[in-house]
Amino acid sequence: MVTSVFAHSLKEALEYRRNPKWIPYCGGTDLMVEGDEGAAYLFVNQVPEMRKILVEDNRLRLGAAVTFTEILNAAEVPQILKEAMGDIAAPAIRNAGSIGGNIGNGSAKADSALVFMVADADLRLASADGERILPIKDFYLGRKHLALKPDELIVEVIMPYKGLENYYYQKVGARDALAISRLSFAGIMELEGDKIKNFATAFGAVADVILRPKEIDAIMIGKTLEEAKALKEEYLKAIDAFIVPIRGRVSVEYRKDVAMNLLKDFLEVKGL
Repeated sequence: MVTSVFAHSLKEALEYRRNPKWIPYCGGTDLMVEGDEGAAYLFVNQVPEMRKILVEDNRLRLGAAVTFTEILNAAEVPQILKEAMGDIAAPAIRNAGSIGGNIGNGSAKADSALVFMVADADLRLASADGERILPIKDFYLGRKHLALKPDELIVEVIMPYKGLENYYYQKVGARDALAISRLSFAGIMELEGDKIKNFATAFGAVADVILRPKEIDAIMIGKTLEEAKALKEEYLKAIDAFIVPIRGRVSVEYRKDVAMNLLKDFLEVKGL
């Protein structure tokens, strides 16, 4: 028998989460598929603190219960995130599914998590005893293995508001928006004058977790475009060694080839 309760404030939700039997539930687009008859669900889609979209100190703060459709319709949201949200499933799923659920599912195929990863977003995690800010890169410890304590909730995603305009995003799937990603890629290059201020890439559905080669991407930061071009082969060689695909519905060779081709296209489109 399924048990469910509704929380109407963050404090109430966190009190329920003192007992880890309560599974956070927003749109349920993943949980409904699993269909655990003995589950106890905590509905958080009416928690005001988790429903906000606001810009504060040049950071975009997105409540974990915000839906994909709400992100698509919000003027504050950067286009790179809107593009990824538009590629998620069908309208009915976008109307119900939330970013907190997409992140908390722990899948390397999560469309919103790919963008949050390439943007080096932070997660605000809270329990009844306190809260903490954790980089999303440190949140994923392995497939379905998260750095989330049994009594915690994902409350908010905090990401840069600026510097994401010069981006590249591609999702490779069998049926466009209705498909689970076979592979996805996002890249950002922010210029300041003639130098690269920020350079970031992320690969989804390649390994057990979304890959964010931050240390390798740092090779390009601080360089002019000409200097970065001279480092291109060194950079590509390092990424090629970094990407170790897992086996799945598609072959390891396919994942590797597509990942590297998308990366090369990103570099060429951005003038590298």
